[in-house]
Amino acid sequence: MSSLGTDGGGATYNSVSGDAVVVGPLLMAQHIEGIQLPPAAPAAPPCQGPPPTRVFVNRTEELAGLREAALALAADPEPGVVMVVGVGGVGKTQLVAQAVRRELARLFPDGQLYVDLEDHRRDGAVDLAAVLGGFLRALGVHKDYVPGRLAERTALFRSVAAPLRLLVKVDNVQHAPEARALVPPQGLLVVTGRRALPSLLMDGAVLIDVAPLDDRAGTELVRRWYADADEGTAADVVRLCAGHPLALRAAVEWLAARPQLTLDDVVRDLTAGRYGTGDDGAREAMGVAMGASGGPAQDGVGEAVDAVLDAVVAEVSDDTRHLYDLFGVLPGTTATADLLRAVGATRVDAGLGELLSSRLAVLVESADRPQRYRLHDVVRAHARQCARALPEERRRFLLRLVVDFYADAAAHGDALVLGARFRIQPPPVRPLAELGAKEALFTGGADALEWLDAERDNLQAVIRIAADEGWHQEVWRLCESLWALYHSRKHLADCVESGLLGIEAAQHEARPDVEIRMRNQVARAAYELGDLDRAESQLDAAAGLLEPAGDPRLSGVVWESRGLIALARGRSEESPHAMGERAEEARKLFERALAANRAVPDPHGVVVQSYNVAQALVAGERWTDALGVLDEAAEVARTTGDEPMLPRIDLVRAQSFVGLGSLDRAVAATVAAADRAASLKQFAKLDQALELLAALADRAEDRPLRAACEEKLRELRRNMGLEPPAAPTA
Repeated sequence: MSSLGTDGGGATYNSVSGDAVVVGPLLMAQHIEGIQLPPAAPAAPPCQGPPPTRVFVNRTEELAGLREAALALAADPEPGVVMVVGVGGVGKTQLVAQAVRRELARLFPDGQLYVDLEDHRRDGAVDLAAVLGGFLRALGVHKDYVPGRLAERTALFRSVAAPLRLLVKVDNVQHAPEARALVPPQGLLVVTGRRALPSLLMDGAVLIDVAPLDDRAGTELVRRWYADADEGTAADVVRLCAGHPLALRAAVEWLAARPQLTLDDVVRDLTAGRYGTGDDGAREAMGVAMGASGGPAQDGVGEAVDAVLDAVVAEVSDDTRHLYDLFGVLPGTTATADLLRAVGATRVDAGLGELLSSRLAVLVESADRPQRYRLHDVVRAHARQCARALPEERRRFLLRLVVDFYADAAAHGDALVLGARFRIQPPPVRPLAELGAKEALFTGGADALEWLDAERDNLQAVIRIAADEGWHQEVWRLCESLWALYHSRKHLADCVESGLLGIEAAQHEARPDVEIRMRNQVARAAYELGDLDRAESQLDAAAGLLEPAGDPRLSGVVWESRGLIALARGRSEESPHAMGERAEEARKLFERALAANRAVPDPHGVVVQSYNVAQALVAGERWTDALGVLDEAAEVARTTGDEPMLPRIDLVRAQSFVGLGSLDRAVAATVAAADRAASLKQFAKLDQALELLAALADRAEDRPLRAACEEKLRELRRNMGLEPPAAPTA
């Protein structure tokens, strides 16, 4: 006989707290089988990365080297690495794109992943957790299943990618560890950079060196773009551009937009130095951007590219030149048309079109709605050097417009994602509709979260520049708003970095309330990263500010975080006695947080802290007390419409029943949690409920229920992208 339900043949109903009714043993498994899951993501493999151009010359030797390396590595079950090295803008990314189209896509049919590490580099270091998070989502892993820590993301990437023949393409690698972290378990990693990395070569990486085009190849390329060009004139253009493909493309695109001129005009003007080659600072900036070693040949390439960019920019319209200067001022690497309009640009669409046609700007691949634009890194170095010529007052004025735009947009995004949570900052003055010229930046919570995630690197750069400029209020406003992103997408390193700047900003403004909030955010990120000592030190500092801050809700968040740390420390200790002491410590802290939320009153805070109190009671094996607290919390959640908390409450209720030895009621509570989590699309909670239910069925020796739970769990994880679909059989 199963201990779930009764021994009879009819249906038995188990009720939990008056609202969870689940049928007995004969129909329980069928009930689980009937839970509706989200459909699996489309099985199409990812195909990321810049596309190949139709006009491509020479590079025969480099393509052959890539092909041979790929063929050799594709036949090896072990992963391989190819390094493509050359100065900035010499065509490394396009070389890889051509190789993918011609051969590599066939050799690695399970998908192509791509990232430009410059978009994730801060102070020389790359946020590899963010890169791996993007890869996991591209491979179909649902956002709710992407873990927060780098080690966990690395492990999940290797697990998900293990059966796949993947091609991973990574631009702008500077250090070997950046590359090693992104090697697929089987497949090929192709990295581009400006210098060879000896340690990767020692690991067996294949080196492909990409030099500027020689006279013959460069002349062929110019004449393909400009069919009427005289061969000698085309050769002169190649010489003046030092064979650099980016400079050649910019020069010919510039000419194509001016049909009254000829290639001879370009040669004459560049030869005469009409536009100059820039000052020493510009040449130095270009050399850094291109990865120049400082030798004469490299200096010649940098000066040639600088001269061409000077010429191109000098001839664009005033509106387009203003856009170019704005790109040089922007703290981040990409911009939307809405941002450019917000900082005073006019005729934005036409100006962006001219920058694109001149090959000064490119469109960025993005899954979200707004199109984003960026300058090639070599061009960006030139634009930033040009922007230095702006008067300091003008530069700061433009930067302030950028910061204000992002501060208001992030505040609106936070409000849509997290609703009416406690916030220190007032609502933004500008309505959301004013931030988007043609359509709203985002419409709902999910849309807002995607926008925040897509703008994440720009937002972090804006926080840093605001801190540098002493705009303290904007620093902490942005940090507070971005909790919606940090918490939802587990960008924990970002949360720590920006939170520390937020603490400094709060201290400058003598705002203890803000400092408490910033320290608590850093503490919560450190807690999730497993750095409990750092988390506790932040909370110690915050606790000393509670009296001058005054607001009881701030006391509540500090006591809550302390309680979570106490429980985490208890779980890490083997002694049951130590766990009991930690559980009691946590309970008292959560009780203080609960009292603070009742004093406001904050209904959601009351529910959350009651739930936390119950968790501490369960950890201390006070099962009956926990059930009483949970019943009260559930009642408040139902009356206030706080539905998302109910699956969490049901799961802790189930643990309490397990502790009391009541498997029937534990199963009923767990099934209620599964039902609610499925209806609310809380897939991680549904996973947790099904796993617990399978364990309970195993204890009760209910094989049909256990089998139903395990099958539903497999289906859920498959649909969530944790298990790639089986490869088709021949």
